[in-house]
Amino acid sequence: MLWGGRFKNKLDDDALNFSSSLKFDINLIYEDIEGSIAHTKMLAKVKLIKAAESKKIVAGLKQIRSEFENGKWKPSENKFEDIHSAIESRLFELIGETAGKLHTARSRNDQVATDLRLWIKKSCNEIINLISWLQKTLISISEKNTDTIIPGYTHLQRAQPISLAFHLLAYVEMLERDKKRFSFTLTEADQSPLGSGALAGSTLPLDRNFTTNELGFSEPTGNALDSVSDRDFTIDFLNGCAIGMMHLSRLSEEIIIWSTSEWNFIKLSDSFSTGSSLMPQKKNPDITELIRGKSGRVYGNYISLLTTMKSLPLSYNRDLQEDKESIFDSAFTFSSSLEMMKNLIASAKFNKERFKAELEGDFSMATDLAEWLVMKGIPFREAHSIVGKIVVILEEKGTNFKELTLEMLKEINPVFDEFALECLDITTALKRKKTYGSTNPQQVKKRIQFWKRKIPLS
Repeated sequence: MLWGGRFKNKLDDDALNFSSSLKFDINLIYEDIEGSIAHTKMLAKVKLIKAAESKKIVAGLKQIRSEFENGKWKPSENKFEDIHSAIESRLFELIGETAGKLHTARSRNDQVATDLRLWIKKSCNEIINLISWLQKTLISISEKNTDTIIPGYTHLQRAQPISLAFHLLAYVEMLERDKKRFSFTLTEADQSPLGSGALAGSTLPLDRNFTTNELGFSEPTGNALDSVSDRDFTIDFLNGCAIGMMHLSRLSEEIIIWSTSEWNFIKLSDSFSTGSSLMPQKKNPDITELIRGKSGRVYGNYISLLTTMKSLPLSYNRDLQEDKESIFDSAFTFSSSLEMMKNLIASAKFNKERFKAELEGDFSMATDLAEWLVMKGIPFREAHSIVGKIVVILEEKGTNFKELTLEMLKEINPVFDEFALECLDITTALKRKKTYGSTNPQQVKKRIQFWKRKIPLS
């Protein structure tokens, strides 16, 4: 224990097991050792410990890191409260009483806050990289499908024809916003709390700028009280994970729908599908279903930490131990989901000709016909009503735009001419779109080139 001197009796074994965070904060081992090395070097620099003592402590810390990496040392959850006490105990075993000087002018409060910020920074960079790889995969598929026509939906009802490329690029846009959220979080976490002590700073001549630079932070935190109790950056991190999982869940849902025999649009690789224990014919999109399901867990982690934080007085409270399990679980879940989605969609096969015949004459061209009337000088609300009446008439006859003739159109409104029928041609539907950001293949190709410059396909 790091605090035993004030107590006559040791902590109850059950209380230790209840309070120990070692099983999950062992994820901070590398950051804890990194922070301790920087702190030790600083103590020697300001002459609070001797240079020889600093070298001895640093060598011991590096040995602990090596032992952990090689599987020669694994701290017991039944013996230690957390990774910090486990490392210090092992350091005493390796170098003796000199290890006691490591904790000079440092509290576990600023120690864990530093470790967590280092871990969040590292994880943000890793997640941003994984997001970029998924974006690259979607861009690569999009480049081959700028003319692949699929129905676009609102209210899960067919709305207007779009291209598969246009649809997938919508997810590239979403994922870019995810990257911005993690970039913000990375910047927010980029301050060093080390040297803040328990809550009020130190009477010792610490050099906080030195440890800030050693650990790669941009600056030290400005208020010790806030430094040890601030978890805003972790909440933003969980927010990024939650929104990111929501985006993956939406894509998963669409892949699940596309893979049904009713849609018959995508065929998933056997490597990312499972079967049924009863029905021999089944091929289930379980990976996408798991991603969709895991989103709820990540949402729960986000709400859990917000709830923990909502009534904590300044500064540090042990409640804050509950932040780490949520953070690690969300990070690992989101990272693995990104990896799975990238591999799954890269290996899938799309039925590129699936909807061409089916959408020919489909009512999803109704807006194009209404806009043709607008070009003829008819107010849009009137044009909307005219085309609506045409749809009703065709529905009553049990047909669609495919059976529409010029004579039928002129009976409804004499402004129609032979060119009106051209705007119902599905093969030219995408090309007729004119606006920036539309599904027009030329616009889509330009957007693909934009993304390829922004996220090089290496």
